[in-house]
Amino acid sequence: MTEPPTPFWRRHKGLKLVALSIVLVLIVLAGVAAFLLHRAEPFVRARIVEALQQHFHARVELDSFHMSLKDGLKAEGRGLRIWPPAQVEGVNVPADNPPDRPLISLAEFRFQAPLHFERGKPFHISTVELKGLEVHLPPHSHFIHRAAVPNSATSGSPASFEIETINCTGTNLVLETDKPGKLPLEIPIAHLTLTHVSSTGPMDFVADLTNPLPRGAVHTTGSFGPWVVADPGESPVAGQYTFDHADLSDFKGIAGILSSTGQFQGTLRQLTADGQTNTPDFRLTDFGPPLPLTATFHALIDATNGDTVLDPVDATLGHSHFTLHGQVVRVKPSQPTSDSASFSSTGDAGSSSPAPVPLGQGKDIDFKIDIDRARIEDFLRLTSHSGPPVLTGNVTTKARLHIPPGTEPVEKRLTLNGSFLIDQATFTSQKIQDGIRQLSLRGLGHPKEIKSTDADSIRSTMLGNFQLSNGVVTLPELTYTVPGSTIKVSGTYAIDAGAINFTGTADMEATVSQMIGGFLGALAKPADRFFKKDGAGTELPFHVSGTRDDPKFGIDFNRMKKKSAPQFDPSSNPPADLYSRPER
Repeated sequence: MTEPPTPFWRRHKGLKLVALSIVLVLIVLAGVAAFLLHRAEPFVRARIVEALQQHFHARVELDSFHMSLKDGLKAEGRGLRIWPPAQVEGVNVPADNPPDRPLISLAEFRFQAPLHFERGKPFHISTVELKGLEVHLPPHSHFIHRAAVPNSATSGSPASFEIETINCTGTNLVLETDKPGKLPLEIPIAHLTLTHVSSTGPMDFVADLTNPLPRGAVHTTGSFGPWVVADPGESPVAGQYTFDHADLSDFKGIAGILSSTGQFQGTLRQLTADGQTNTPDFRLTDFGPPLPLTATFHALIDATNGDTVLDPVDATLGHSHFTLHGQVVRVKPSQPTSDSASFSSTGDAGSSSPAPVPLGQGKDIDFKIDIDRARIEDFLRLTSHSGPPVLTGNVTTKARLHIPPGTEPVEKRLTLNGSFLIDQATFTSQKIQDGIRQLSLRGLGHPKEIKSTDADSIRSTMLGNFQLSNGVVTLPELTYTVPGSTIKVSGTYAIDAGAINFTGTADMEATVSQMIGGFLGALAKPADRFFKKDGAGTELPFHVSGTRDDPKFGIDFNRMKKKSAPQFDPSSNPPADLYSRPER
């Protein structure tokens, strides 16, 4: 009977002893490494704080820091705070104006780095993960700029490093302003990725965020930096953006889904942007059908508070082209509007200002509008509940638009003052257009041609000034011209209810007898002298009341007896060189 084989470790007792010795050594080395690593954490933590202090020239605080040697050097920390610089490159923060919050605060960070480091070369890190990053930029006035003085006591040069990628979750950028009555601009960024990060050069970024008003998704890419230590708000930034599915119904009174693309460049405090917008279904929520609205724009953006100067906006609504020049300003609650001056009917600032009116928090919109190639029906469709617009024709307009912030719908807050010219106009209401046909042909002294003439062939011209406020259009003076007649009208038109209240005077080329014609006209010939005035064949005072769908016309016999036409303010006439009647 054969003996069982001797076990390996019994046959090689010396090897077993060596193996156990190696294991013991490894355990000891691991313990020593852990001990040294634990002892090294305060040193590395201090080195990180020192490097950040040298780079930012500021006080740096780090609540906790831990390291491990698994798969290289792994490190994580919590509670990192970097305060605004106290003195760097000739910039001082006076002691009586200390910062009340950190420039940069970070809830958590972690990174992995190689164990080897080559002297004279940047320290390389592949990936850094950041959570709860908040950058809070003080206003420019926080810094007092003086001539730079070389500091020979600087302890060496700042540490040089390279980071391939920084992934940030839950980033918040706050830009303070020193302008009275202005709100700081806060930009929450859901996801932010920085690449090619170094201690001295620019870095690339990719960011996704949600715009608060109108709510929509923003995706932006570009470059940022290098970081300006002396004043971080002056750090350069440039890139491109897309803004998708912005819901305009976030603003009371309007609706539509907006998309926009563009480019921007400048600094964190002051940006220049050029872009395009497209809203295929723009409409007023309480009125008519949607119309396509497209625009290109050039904007100057004060990134410390979100104030935006648009100069210009080149837009098309339906088939109508117009340009805008103006600004959108963020205001605090109960702050008066940015420009409360009164405006004349031509859109220029007047000499007096009304008392400031408390406002709600939001945006104050103030624009000059130049409508140069447009159709009046495009704009009337937006303000009609149903059916076709009341009027068609070519329109040119110069006006001033103001929309203060508030909780009421836009059409209730909007004010619009200006002058206009509507040419080749026809009314869509057959009843009104039939009346225009009679007015024209009788004014020419051709009453027999009324039945044989197509009412739609009678084109008219409107010239005047207007004010739109609280949903009511006020016409201080409207000059309405058709062949054979000139009518001057003043009054009001309620857009929502369609209520009409106008008074005016019609001057016809023909006399009363010529307007009537035939046998009855001959009988009326003695009355001609009672209606003549200022060389006109007939002057007839009238009024129009009722509604848009059911207007009622009448003769003002009392005014006719007084032989006095309505008085109009001559200063409200539009400039002759601005709106001259085109040749037919």
